[in-house]
Amino acid sequence: MSLVVSVPRPELARDLEPLPDGVEVIVWAMDAAAPRDRIDLVVPPYMSGGNGLSLLAGVTTRLVQGQSIGYEGTAEKLPPGIVFANAATVHETSTAELAVGLTLAAQRHLDAFAVDTRAGVWHPRYAQSLADRRVLLLGYGGVGKAVAARLAPFEVDLVPVASRARDEDGIRVHGIDELPELLPTAEIVVLTLPGGDATRHIIGDAELAALPDGALIVNVGRGPLVDTDALVRHVWAGRIRAALDVTDPEPLPEGHPLWGLPGVLIAPHVGGASSAMHPRIAALVKRQIAHLLADEEPENIVIRT
Repeated sequence: MSLVVSVPRPELARDLEPLPDGVEVIVWAMDAAAPRDRIDLVVPPYMSGGNGLSLLAGVTTRLVQGQSIGYEGTAEKLPPGIVFANAATVHETSTAELAVGLTLAAQRHLDAFAVDTRAGVWHPRYAQSLADRRVLLLGYGGVGKAVAARLAPFEVDLVPVASRARDEDGIRVHGIDELPELLPTAEIVVLTLPGGDATRHIIGDAELAALPDGALIVNVGRGPLVDTDALVRHVWAGRIRAALDVTDPEPLPEGHPLWGLPGVLIAPHVGGASSAMHPRIAALVKRQIAHLLADEEPENIVIRT
């Protein structure tokens, strides 16, 4: 029995080689009608795959393998009868790197030094260390744990927070209901939570007001985790700083008050966009091919329409 796999880029097709016997890989960017009536495994484009998901109507598939960890809003775009998997194991490392990088950049004024470098200005600044800071880590899934592992050598006081309190591998994980008690002592808040109604504006005006002066918000999860209007107000007041890989709205439009706001560092949603992604998405797709060939349950299934 043959297995047909579609990928959006020729580069990913090459990364999958050598292929097991009976596996055919075709390139389909999902910007036009499907080239086959049956494609057993479909890999949509990264970050824009949702735009073409309606093209799966009438195509017989066994699995649609997304390239992002997040999948909010995906179910509404999929035709009935689709099994969808997210890209857990692909982006955790790269996103965690950026979370730590943004935190260090904000704490040690690296963004300001970059501007000074271009201007040819020698302007020393006293900085807040990352060492000894109390870091509230909101989200203790794959990305959250990867962030925690990378923060450990920096000698921080790490406080993980998840949907429910628990002890995991000897670590005390606090429940989200404990936020009112935890926020007043947090010097840095790192958000790695998924999006959706349950987490929308989990950091709003009241939560920002509860943080001490000078606290830093680092968001590598989803933009709507933070109430943008409230964040702008608190940053303008000089109370809160922010380092953001994700924003709400996104992309951040020209003229938005977050642009150029002192105390704000913005990356354009590039947490997973590094050289670490390519071998990891190829490895995941290879594993999914093996599962389908063996009639096994694929990994990371998050939606069945």
